[in-house]
Amino acid sequence: MAMLTVFLDFGSVTRGDIDRAMLEQAVSPWVYHDNTLPEQVAERIRDAEIIVSNKTPLDRAAIFSANRLKLICIAATGYNNVDLAAAAERNIPVCNVRNYATGSVAQHTLMFMLNFACRFVEYQQLIKRGGWQASPYFCPLDFGITELAGKTLGVIGYGELGSAVANIAQAFGMKLLIAEHKSVSAIRPGRAAFDEVICQADFITLHCPLSEDTRHLIGNRELNLMKPSAYLINTARSGLIDEDDLLQALYSNRIAGAAIDVLKEEPPVNGNPLLDYPHPNLLITPHSAWASVESRQRMLNLLADNIRNFLQNKPFNQIRDALT
Repeated sequence: MAMLTVFLDFGSVTRGDIDRAMLEQAVSPWVYHDNTLPEQVAERIRDAEIIVSNKTPLDRAAIFSANRLKLICIAATGYNNVDLAAAAERNIPVCNVRNYATGSVAQHTLMFMLNFACRFVEYQQLIKRGGWQASPYFCPLDFGITELAGKTLGVIGYGELGSAVANIAQAFGMKLLIAEHKSVSAIRPGRAAFDEVICQADFITLHCPLSEDTRHLIGNRELNLMKPSAYLINTARSGLIDEDDLLQALYSNRIAGAAIDVLKEEPPVNGNPLLDYPHPNLLITPHSAWASVESRQRMLNLLADNIRNFLQNKPFNQIRDALT
């Protein structure tokens, strides 16, 4: 169907390794921009009938400036970059893409855990500085390697991603503790009290959405409850952990380490104290847990499905819950 569609930040989801065929079969013509600055948004969407954005903000002014606009597509799950109330005032549906990065995020989480168990970073650093070459032994035992088997994994957020991580962890022989919501007293079958999970887990992995209820879910109180030998992993949202409290816990050796894929500001153009932490028991990746080529291709294919279904008056992933 002929309908001008503008992708504002296509460069954030591809480096030339993604097939656009399904997008272009769903609608045409397309205009792809690698990146769009805030001051460029209004001009670029002026004649657009469909707007696609991964992270480019679409505020009230932008939404009301696009006179021909019929649909806003978010090339991600999170939708905090779009003013949903403004879109609703104009009766413009907004849709997102869900459950496309499960395999990618799950393996990234296990990668963090395996790094800590095998002390991969420390051994790589030892080799780079000549430590193996100068060792009197065939195998330097400078860093204690452990096995995941028999360790307890605490999963906070047992949806699509949390359950996928749990399944892989069980294949490694890990024990599971699934956390109940922090603020409730009734414990569902198969769950454990939030504080019990915090206290007993050898690894804690976060897979819950960011909301007012989950902001700073992990702070000084929770970090003090963790075992000194435990590791904290966050591949979800940065606001789930109080970054200042985490940094203090690492410097004071209250926990064994942490691994995070998300920071308060992304990219961290103004710096971040966590980036300056000098020890290898903090692993940081650049919000890349989701970004396997397979995940990104699924995301674009599901985005194409959203557009096609919208044009055919079929159900699509319209965001409604934030306005109800």
